[in-house]
Amino acid sequence: MVLQRTPLFNASGDRDWGKRRIIGGNTTNLIELNNIKYEWAYPMYRLMMNNFWIPEEIALSDDARQYPHLSAAEKRSFTKILSFLIFLDSIQTHNLPNINEYITAPEVNLCLTLHAFQEAVHSQSYGYLLDSIVSADVRDAVYNEWRYDDHLLTRNQFITDRYEAFIQDPSEDNLIKTVMANYILEGIYFYSGFSFFYALGRQGKMLGTVSEIKYIQRDELTHLALFRKIFLEIKNENPHLFDATLLEALRAMMAQAVEHEIAWGKYVTNDEIEGLSAKEIDQYIRYLANSRLTAIQMAPLYPEITEHPMPWVDQFAAMNSLKTDFFEQKVTNYTKSSNLKWEDL
Repeated sequence: MVLQRTPLFNASGDRDWGKRRIIGGNTTNLIELNNIKYEWAYPMYRLMMNNFWIPEEIALSDDARQYPHLSAAEKRSFTKILSFLIFLDSIQTHNLPNINEYITAPEVNLCLTLHAFQEAVHSQSYGYLLDSIVSADVRDAVYNEWRYDDHLLTRNQFITDRYEAFIQDPSEDNLIKTVMANYILEGIYFYSGFSFFYALGRQGKMLGTVSEIKYIQRDELTHLALFRKIFLEIKNENPHLFDATLLEALRAMMAQAVEHEIAWGKYVTNDEIEGLSAKEIDQYIRYLANSRLTAIQMAPLYPEITEHPMPWVDQFAAMNSLKTDFFEQKVTNYTKSSNLKWEDL
């Protein structure tokens, strides 16, 4: 069935809490935060608000001094990974409103709106990193990397095509696949890149950049939790849509994403980054896929992988784990939510 966009205002909408649905509902489209059905949404909204941060408050002067002394392999990974992260967050900023137009729960609309805003902050962060650390020529090359790197262009186009399929045909089936695509993007596609920056941080390198990445990852954890909740609510309210064919297609999406992310992680690091081997990237991404699938009540793809292959990544990603000069680096927990675990949401 083709879904209809929510109207700006639906005068014949139903305010009855019991009749509200996350998709396909008859919403007035008015935000009533004292009359919500999805009780997880408002706490998540408040958490996302409390996670507000400003990229320019993190000092990058040490990073600017260190960057010229990185190895050629480290510089290559640094610029290619930033180029892909820039794409991911740019496309999320633009595409999230396309999904939001079909969500008929105003409290969930609020969360998606904040999600889009946070992706814009991430783009601001990448711009700040490039302006502060590298030359103008390198900065422009990063933004144009997809024009010259076929690996990057292929990845960018693959993700874009997934989203465009829903825009062209906003069916229930395509919406579920788009929700899954967002869940995969937030839970798989960022992580070989994040682990590279943490590998640098373990060596005491580029700690300002690592702080920026840690804030970004904290946001991505809430985004991952948000799409997990949306997926499960759609499934709970529309079990008839989740037949064997669709479930197999969703598992195939995750399997393909894993292969793409592993290939990308190996390509950008080229097994030349200290403390981050190609084998570890392979096992880490498969481990994450199992965790993501289990969280949405689906069987893992790689049951042979039961232990986290790189526990240092999670330890390093935890807010406040960096020890830097007091006057150089701001305290990294603005709120009590700084050590957020997305599985708890």
